[in-house]
Formats: sequence, structure tokens, C-alpha cells
Amino acid sequence: MTRMPVVAARAESLLGTAVVATAPIAGGDISRATKLRLSDGSTAFMKTHPNPPAGFFAAEVRGLRWLASADGARVPEVLGGDEECVILRWVEPGKPTPDAAAGFGQALAATHAAGAAAYGLPDDGFIGRLPLDNGTAPTWAEFYTERRVLPYLKLARDRGVATAAHAAVIEAALTRLADLVPHEPPSRLHGDLWNGNVLWGTDGQVWMIDPAAHGGHRETDLAMLALFGLPHLARVLDAYQEATPLADGWQDRVRLHQLFPLLVHAAMFGGGYAERAAEAAATVA
Repeated sequence: MTRMPVVAARAESLLGTAVVATAPIAGGDISRATKLRLSDGSTAFMKTHPNPPAGFFAAEVRGLRWLASADGARVPEVLGGDEECVILRWVEPGKPTPDAAAGFGQALAATHAAGAAAYGLPDDGFIGRLPLDNGTAPTWAEFYTERRVLPYLKLARDRGVATAAHAAVIEAALTRLADLVPHEPPSRLHGDLWNGNVLWGTDGQVWMIDPAAHGGHRETDLAMLALFGLPHLARVLDAYQEATPLADGWQDRVRLHQLFPLLVHAAMFGGGYAERAAEAAATVA
């Protein structure tokens, strides 16, 4: 590790601790990532963006702290931040193991069980680089329809990657939400829990990063884990079920809960994601 003076100075002003060395980290598609070695011997992770949307890093900080307060699945400790960056305690990446997966399943159940005051959250957030409306709703079906699926279906249509036919099938499925998904009180969700936001640590723990936190239906987080695949997912789900069993037929609702992330991906990346969302909706429409 060398020392990038500008990055180090910014971190020092926020942490009140000298930065001995810095190293850029590959992988981020939105923010610049840097590993920091601090004078007290600890290591931190810093994300920076020269011109982020207003409230971008503040939303991440709020989400991480809200999830941490559940005393369930691990999230990195927030060390500092401002409008253009956030600094987190470093988590040393390790390899997925069955034991870590089982522990994560139990811990995620505890996070969900901590609950939320409503479906939604008092403050809006972001999903990737897109704004995320967290306005509360009296039922989960209304929240998922109005705050999650329809805004990104519209964006995908506006960007020419979703067709009228796609929209018709998806909108038809939404009319059946209240009948298809059993009512549960709001759970405390990560909100963007795909494989890329699950970090397996050398400490044997599984850590959640980059949240789009809100109160919602717990099956949504589990469906997102399955969307792009997660190592030892069966162990995660078995352990979760042991802690807090899911309502009957949850496997049949997975694709319904995946409409939201598929449409977000359609809006951001195009490709075949809108078609995949329509195919998922067709299974219940």
C-alpha cells in the first residue's frame, strides 16, 4: 500500500486518526473504493464519489445503522462520512462455508424479526444509482406495487427496454398481490440482498453491505438472495426456517418478489431483464 495524499487527508479529517497507507480497490461500478490502513493498526474501507446524488451516502449510513441496531446479520461499522464519501470498518474477505451460511440464515431471521414501524421508511434512499421512494403504505401489496415495481417498470418503458406487452403482464400480476402473499407485519429488510452485497469474512461471519433498507415483506430479501445465486443458499434457507418458519408456499412466490430487482436491472442495464420480469409475472398473472 502507498499513500494517496488527497484521499488520506479527507479520511483523516473525518476519522481524527492518521492514515498510514491507502490502496485502490477494484470492483465498484458507482463509487471509488479505497482501503485505508490507520495509525492505530486498524483497517478501513472508504467509498468516494465526486458528485453523488443528494443524500446518497447519508442513506447508506442510515441503512447500515438501522440494520446494525437489529443485532442480527452483521453489517460493517460506520466510522465516518460526509456528502461525498463513507468510511466503514474493513471486513477481510474470505471463502463461503456451510457453517457461515447457516449462521447467516439465523442472523438474517433475527434482522427481519426486529421489524419496522411501517412498510417503507421515513427517508428515501437509493437502489444502486437509482433513487428509491420509501414512502410508507398501509399494506405491503400497496407498498410493493406503488413504491417498488411500478416506478421501475415506468423507467424501463421510458428507456425503451420494456414493452407494452411486458407491462400488461406485470401489472396483471400486481392486482393479485394481496391474495397471493400472506399478510405479515413489516420486517426490517436489507432491500438489495443479492449475492454481490453479501460478503463472506475470514472471521467466519457473513456481512451485508450496500443496503437499500426499508420495512417490507421478509420473503423479498430471500428471493433476492436466490436471484443471481448465493453459495450454500440451501443452508441459509434451512437455518432461516429453523429460526422463523416461512408461510406455506413461499417457494411459489419467489419469482413474484423478484419483479422489483429485475425491473431495476432492466432500467439500469437493459438487456433481457424486462423479459425476465414479464416471464416471472406470467407465472402468477
